[in-house]
Amino acid sequence: MLCSSGYKIGQKTIKTMIVRNIKKHKIIISLFLGFNIICSSNVFALNSEKSEIVIENKDMRFMLYDDGRAKSLIHKDTGQECLDLDHTGKSIFALTEYRPYATELMLTYSAKPRKYYADRVKKVGNKLIVQFEELLYTATIDLNITDYYIGFTLEKLEYTIGKIGVEKRKTEVDEFTLLELPIKKRSDFGEWLNVVWDEDVSVNVLATDPYAKIDAVINGNTCVMYAGMENNIKLTGVGAALIATNTNKLLSCISRLEEDYNLPLGVKSRLRDEYKYSYYEPKGITPENVDEHIAYAKKGGFRQMLLYYEDIFISMGHFTWNNHYLHKMHDLKQVVQKIEEAGIIPGFHIHYNKASKNDPYVTPVPDPRLNLTKIFTLAAPVNKDDSIIIVEESPHECTLEAGRRLLKLGNEIIAYENYTTSSPYQFTGCKRGELGTKIAVAAKGLKFGLLDIDTWPKFIRFDQRTSIQQEVARRVSDIYSEAGFKFVYFDGAEDVHFPYWYNVPKAQLEVYKNLNPTPIFSEGATKSHFSWHIITRGNAFDTFTPQDVKEATDMYQVKAARYMNESFSSMNFGWNDYLAPSDKTTGMQPDMYAYICSRAAAWDCPIGLFGRLDQFKNHPRTEDNLRVMRMWEEVRIAGLMTDEQKHELRNSNQEHFLFKNVDGKYEIIPYQRVQPVTKNSEAIRAFIFRRADKTWVVLWHTHGKELLRIPISKKNIALYDMNVIKNKIHEGSNNYSTILVGNCRYLVFDLPEKEVVKLFANSEIL
Repeated sequence: MLCSSGYKIGQKTIKTMIVRNIKKHKIIISLFLGFNIICSSNVFALNSEKSEIVIENKDMRFMLYDDGRAKSLIHKDTGQECLDLDHTGKSIFALTEYRPYATELMLTYSAKPRKYYADRVKKVGNKLIVQFEELLYTATIDLNITDYYIGFTLEKLEYTIGKIGVEKRKTEVDEFTLLELPIKKRSDFGEWLNVVWDEDVSVNVLATDPYAKIDAVINGNTCVMYAGMENNIKLTGVGAALIATNTNKLLSCISRLEEDYNLPLGVKSRLRDEYKYSYYEPKGITPENVDEHIAYAKKGGFRQMLLYYEDIFISMGHFTWNNHYLHKMHDLKQVVQKIEEAGIIPGFHIHYNKASKNDPYVTPVPDPRLNLTKIFTLAAPVNKDDSIIIVEESPHECTLEAGRRLLKLGNEIIAYENYTTSSPYQFTGCKRGELGTKIAVAAKGLKFGLLDIDTWPKFIRFDQRTSIQQEVARRVSDIYSEAGFKFVYFDGAEDVHFPYWYNVPKAQLEVYKNLNPTPIFSEGATKSHFSWHIITRGNAFDTFTPQDVKEATDMYQVKAARYMNESFSSMNFGWNDYLAPSDKTTGMQPDMYAYICSRAAAWDCPIGLFGRLDQFKNHPRTEDNLRVMRMWEEVRIAGLMTDEQKHELRNSNQEHFLFKNVDGKYEIIPYQRVQPVTKNSEAIRAFIFRRADKTWVVLWHTHGKELLRIPISKKNIALYDMNVIKNKIHEGSNNYSTILVGNCRYLVFDLPEKEVVKLFANSEIL
């Protein structure tokens, strides 16, 4: 062997020199055979050719260097490289400590989170042995190599070296990085599912259990995909999978993974016919009015009906029956049975991760498993008549929102008005024995807390670290199964405490796994990565006012649909209220529902409607509104829209009209609103479009019936009903025509659109 000066030295002599020098500093290293040792004028360096680790299935070949850096991820069918090779400079495995814990590292580094990357990896059978020399840990990762995916599970994490100079203790590990891959950015990124994809190839890193933390960061043309775990949740036995496949095979791969790891079958749910159906939510449903609700639901073309727990029970948690269900489960079963007999699928709309303030979990004795967001220490005793509570800690982070200012002191709930943020720290204006709890005394030094009140504020959230969620899950499942429900809405899914990535799906899973039969689909207010398997159809939004509903649809629902589509899922273009016209609002009108339904159809999404019997009866255009919804539902479920039509609806603010011609076939036609329609009233809504070389106007009265006089001879226009069956009779002369405007009708002109618009501007209500 030659050094740079040209002198020949024996390999054994070089090794001895290095080891002697290193031992002086009490550092032990391993010297491996095959290393090329190169000396210069002042340093020695160890250099080796990096060996490669190959992990592959029929779809992909994943290659690592033996220091843990990713070398390549090839999609075999296309030969495409899926990694961004310019950003593979670090190992894909890492340990994180929230501060350095080992004495030597603590004396070296700052007290902040630090990530330690693996520096040696070898493959032994279907296991990866991963070493972290700086932290003296060795991880064993089990590989599950299938034709559909490659699974990675942290089998064990061992402290590898005992004594070096002084006896050392095993240090903490706060997080473990199971995979960190720089994937090439493609045309689409599904954040929820954690998938990068285009028409040809999909790369997906997803959890194989609820304990894996999945994330991704987009940086330029790179998507760094992450899978890991946190020690405060679980480290060992936790896994994730890598999929690199043809995009048209992605869901099949995920479906196989769901089966193999006994996960909720999210793919199967998404492929069901019922996944497409819209639902009707009957507000105030009772055994007495269920038939009325069914009739309206069928007129709107709804094939599913979602029953809200508040229409049946007076509290969330223990589900205490209300007075409309005097025979309790017997009455509910009858209601659900009638819905099913009408050919409509029944679902259950629940809150599930919190208790309402009037529930036995809260009053008269609050359950110790209700969540506390802040803990305080009494700095002075509390007597029964005290209205000030003195504490050791500053309450500066406590809420001052109305209805959320509640403390739990033992078995007493106390409302506070305000607090001080300088010593002595005090809660002031305290009202004792709130929510029917008993006033009590407390000794100095007692620990107590701020109750975790939701933002309505109507509920108190559960401590997800306790058994209360499982207890409520069993109660929900008993109601669901005995009543005969088939799908479920997880409302208030955001009402869990930190860490949200874990507790959001954890609470959902506790309920879901108890439901029998398994829901054909589920919706939910909030979702995390693992929720993809549970919440298979995305959330509905809260209702918007009639004057804002079109703008809000574009701002929220369309944006959400685009987001959900990236993760191979649909969402609900709801909830949509049903409001009759009044002195405060125009009410919901046919064009509003047409806009919502058309946008939903563009994204293959259902809608949700709140059914209110009083509003149906008070709205003169109820038949027209329900007809609009029914027609769009038929078109969407039957798959009658072309891709071109969907893209047109997705990418513009143009409004579209669904027209049923004399042959019974549907046409999707762009139309514009006519304003003004008359010189002396705003009560008529009219929309104009061209069809068959004629100008058509669909018009109706928003809240009743009135005569409209148009300055054109009746021989130059035709009036049709919505079925376009026959010419309707209308009065007129050579100078004008008078028509009765009430329900939706068509006026057809042999004139250009501009001239028709001028005619309406000069029309008047008689």
